[in-house]
Amino acid sequence: MAFQSDWWRSAVIYQIYPRSFADSNGDGIGDLPGILQKLDYVASLGVDALWISPFFKSPMKDFGYDISDYRAVDPLFGTLDDFKAILAAAHDRDLKVLIDQVWNHTSDEHAWFAESRTSRDNAKADWYVWADAKPDGTPPNNWLSTFGGSAWAWEPQRQQYYLHNFLDSQPDLNWYNPAVVEAILDTARFWLDLGVDGFRLDVVNFFTYDRSLQDNPMRPPEIPRPAGATQSDPFFAQINLYNFCQPDTIALLKPIRELTDHYGATTLAEISSAEDALTTSRDYVNGDDRLHMAYNSSLMTDEPLTVQRIEHLIRQVETLFDRGIICWTAGTHDFPRLKNRWSKYQPSSEFLQEAFDHMFAALMLSLRGSCCIYQGEELGLTQAEIPHAQMKDPFGIQGYPHVLGRDGSRTPMPWVKTAPQAGFTTHSEPWLPIPQQHRQAAVDGQEADPNSLLNKYRRLIHWRNRQPALKQGRVQLLSLSDDRLLGFVRQSEDQALLCMFNLSPETVYQDMTDLPQGHPTGEIVFSDRSYHDTLELPPFGVYFAALEPGTDWQN
Repeated sequence: MAFQSDWWRSAVIYQIYPRSFADSNGDGIGDLPGILQKLDYVASLGVDALWISPFFKSPMKDFGYDISDYRAVDPLFGTLDDFKAILAAAHDRDLKVLIDQVWNHTSDEHAWFAESRTSRDNAKADWYVWADAKPDGTPPNNWLSTFGGSAWAWEPQRQQYYLHNFLDSQPDLNWYNPAVVEAILDTARFWLDLGVDGFRLDVVNFFTYDRSLQDNPMRPPEIPRPAGATQSDPFFAQINLYNFCQPDTIALLKPIRELTDHYGATTLAEISSAEDALTTSRDYVNGDDRLHMAYNSSLMTDEPLTVQRIEHLIRQVETLFDRGIICWTAGTHDFPRLKNRWSKYQPSSEFLQEAFDHMFAALMLSLRGSCCIYQGEELGLTQAEIPHAQMKDPFGIQGYPHVLGRDGSRTPMPWVKTAPQAGFTTHSEPWLPIPQQHRQAAVDGQEADPNSLLNKYRRLIHWRNRQPALKQGRVQLLSLSDDRLLGFVRQSEDQALLCMFNLSPETVYQDMTDLPQGHPTGEIVFSDRSYHDTLELPPFGVYFAALEPGTDWQN
């Protein structure tokens, strides 16, 4: 199926975590046939694409992000024919399909590593990052794994250390070796030939490292940690100058871009753990020889969602992303559920929480660029509390109790409120427990309620798809006297929209004479009232108005 070539510039992407989406065979774990069964649900949201997290052959020590065969589907999830069926069915529904590609590292059970570790002179000896020990036998430097402990593991057969930026069972590939790059590109061709529409590229900024292997400096108290990093996470006790985010990676992006452009496909880069996430993201997408889109943790931090914060992010993006595209993302399988991150800063009433959820969905879908919705966000799922005995995430287990693991955002989707295991599986125990409060947010209950968050997401996305200003328009921030109000204009050649958001739990009144003059949009209804020259925005209210295009709306 042919799609508009630059669809990705304003795409709404729905992320599916296969283990937790839908289980078709009753083993307690989601799978590819389960995704196929639920494609009508995904299509009903009005999204442009789905991103499917890893389903490749793996020992599952990091639940698929430790791949032992890039071209094989793990039997846990189904078969290659099952994936081909998803591709065909998605394309029939005008949905693009992006798949995860984990190119920074493999599993230590991958055939490449099995050969590489045997000696220093085999055919794949230089396919991974190897280094000699210090004279006293300790690791080559002080670099830390993001999962805790040293980033180096000893291999007795080679009498050398290998680099692993994550688990010690996830050795890092050597991107300085052209043979590795070609092998990775050949893997990409395999999936592109099958018809995938693009790749989400895992931890792209980790591909290269400083080859002198200098120690990282320790972080002094006056230098803050990056966005999304907690004070208890030992990885950020250092300033990570040399172990990732190296300029050498940028040159490696060109053949990836050329290959995906040749197939009419796109790339979505994950920028992880960067000191300056937005600037680093810009570097990876700013040009036709780099990647298409990038996302980062800028909206995934545990801090209040204020007008000042959003305005600052918008200004940064408008300054930095003159060519590439930011993918606005407020949650993935790696971060706590957005509802929990921000609800503690807001009044706890159910009415206000619903209003906040609705407002935030409208805001995300109004910003310039693409955006990603992680499964369950459209239901308003909360972060699950998983008892230590039931935890599965190696990062959470290793860091317990000081580091919040990822299990709480990976619990299964609740499909049917009253069904066993909320309709996710027929097994008596899903791979992670389903919280009772998630049942109350199940799909079937929200389907029947026209005012549910799910149906609001649907109306918003379908409405957005018909607004040229939100798909193509530039953004101009408005200067408003009330610091509880966020306002901007999105303007394309054919349309201009005034977008207003009350980011507070109080009713706010705005003098309409201070705003660009227009007419409220009639296609989508929000709980606002305008009378005489005053706009009344209730707690976490939203207001859209159609303006006369072609005017400078600086107020």
